[in-house]
Amino acid sequence: MKIILAIIVVAAAVVLLCVGVILRKDGQFRSQHISQNKAMRERGITCVVSQDRQARKKTKKQ
Repeated sequence: MKIILAIIVVAAAVVLLCVGVILRKDGQFRSQHISQNKAMRERGITCVVSQDRQARKKTKKQ
């Protein structure tokens, strides 16, 4: 019984997410990447992968 209830809850969540995409004018989810977020870029916050890449370049030069 618990498994069936869990499946119903997950299915309802998926359906509600789909409704949001269908009803939007552009029909897409916003990007969740920090590098594509204007507010984060203005604050100087970047992706951890980019920060790691920059740090590795600095250590190679030294």
